[in-house]
Amino acid sequence: MKWKGVFSLNTIFLVLASFGRCSDAYSRNDFPRGFSFGSATSAYQWEGAAGEDGKKPSVWDTFLHSRNLDNGDIACDGYHKYKEDVQLMVETGLDAFRFSISWSRLIPNGRGPVNPKGLEFYKNFIKELVTYGIEPHVTLFHYDHPQYLEDEYGGWINSRIIEDFTAYADVCFREFGNHVKFWTTINEANIFTIGGYNDGVTPPGRCSTSPGRNCSSGNSSTESYIVGHNLLLAHASASRLYKQKYKDMQGGCVGFSLFTIGFTPSTSSKDDDIAIQRAKIFFFGWMLGPLIFGDYPDEMKRVVGSRLPVFSEEESEQVKGSSDFIGIIHYLAASVTNIKFNPSLSGHSDFYSDMGVSLTCWNQNSFFWITNKHFYAVAPWALESVLEYIKQRYGNPPVYILENGRPMKQDLQLQQEDTPRIEYLHAYIGAVLKSVRNGSDTRGYFIWSFMDLYELLRGYKFSFGLYSVNFSDPRRKRSPKLSAYWYASFLKGNTTFLGPQCTHAIAE
Repeated sequence: MKWKGVFSLNTIFLVLASFGRCSDAYSRNDFPRGFSFGSATSAYQWEGAAGEDGKKPSVWDTFLHSRNLDNGDIACDGYHKYKEDVQLMVETGLDAFRFSISWSRLIPNGRGPVNPKGLEFYKNFIKELVTYGIEPHVTLFHYDHPQYLEDEYGGWINSRIIEDFTAYADVCFREFGNHVKFWTTINEANIFTIGGYNDGVTPPGRCSTSPGRNCSSGNSSTESYIVGHNLLLAHASASRLYKQKYKDMQGGCVGFSLFTIGFTPSTSSKDDDIAIQRAKIFFFGWMLGPLIFGDYPDEMKRVVGSRLPVFSEEESEQVKGSSDFIGIIHYLAASVTNIKFNPSLSGHSDFYSDMGVSLTCWNQNSFFWITNKHFYAVAPWALESVLEYIKQRYGNPPVYILENGRPMKQDLQLQQEDTPRIEYLHAYIGAVLKSVRNGSDTRGYFIWSFMDLYELLRGYKFSFGLYSVNFSDPRRKRSPKLSAYWYASFLKGNTTFLGPQCTHAIAE
């Protein structure tokens, strides 16, 4: 499908906001050789074909249908339209494309026989990408484990899933590893646990019974930490398998991703400064501590106590150093205020009370209901601060920014002229360049998302896409937005500008 519309890359000259003198011009050529620029989707949000060709339900299918919510049954219909979408990626100029594999499409019951139709789809999709020189970055788990495993033994709250996940990873490494060199085992491990097991607002919808929460089962004081522990061990197990069985032959790498926030104190008080450090410990250190140092941070151990699982000596050695890179999911900043919480008043502790801070962009009852005002804010310093903290605190590991983007309401005009998204993207790409120049070992940047998707819990009301999708059209017609032209122009080496006072892309 060729681009059509009022915009032309041959004549593109964008002046999107100009409020003063512009300086610090940069282009794609200013990034290190080999730095990868891409975009992303995930299986449940893009593929559709929910019940086709042997696929069985994931926890997302069950969760959304049981609540009569918008769902990804059809979504973008990427399962049938992947060739068309790869052509759009080629026209955009992507170096790489990040997507996830649906565990329940490939192995419908979570373990046991491989679904030949699912296997064929992913082989064909990956082949299509590499044929056109687009590097596949594959995520094995993007929130959507098979419902069968949830029903059988509780999914991620049971350590049995480590063995099943490793066997699933083995199939993926064996079948796709000749073409896939970048594997992310777990997507947003920290937020998956908080949403699904502390708040109960995402699958499998588990939490303690309390005002504002609607869960039939769960324990918010313990299950988030149990699930986090099992995620780390499953990642370490899959990573070890890859190194022992596939790495020498395939030459790839295995990483782990987490959601990050740029924290700033709400006041200059000592309490809020301490609260910043505690927020970083709980958001970053919870997962990065074990991955880099082999254990949870001492502060988490002190606060959470016996509710925090303990690594055996052997497990600690397996988890430590198991991630070849850290995947960063980043969208927003938050101001932090120290709070004193008394668990006896609410009847239980949970992740929020353990962390002991209030975040202004965060509804304290649920991470996922972020106010639009803060979620939309352009705060590139927040991403810089995250990358600097990881560099300083965790030994500057290789980093890929696997998601970054700005949502906008579904609006016909905004489908085409999404200038606020361009302002956001140019600012954050500039922040990445600054971080790289300051010594961060950041190696890639992926815009979320390549096209409008089913957004988890938000449905089809908001979109992050460079391309619009007409969800009222049975053919799910795709159309480039202004941001798609802007990104393509940048990827061709044209100049853009740093700084909040100007946003330009100049065709050379």
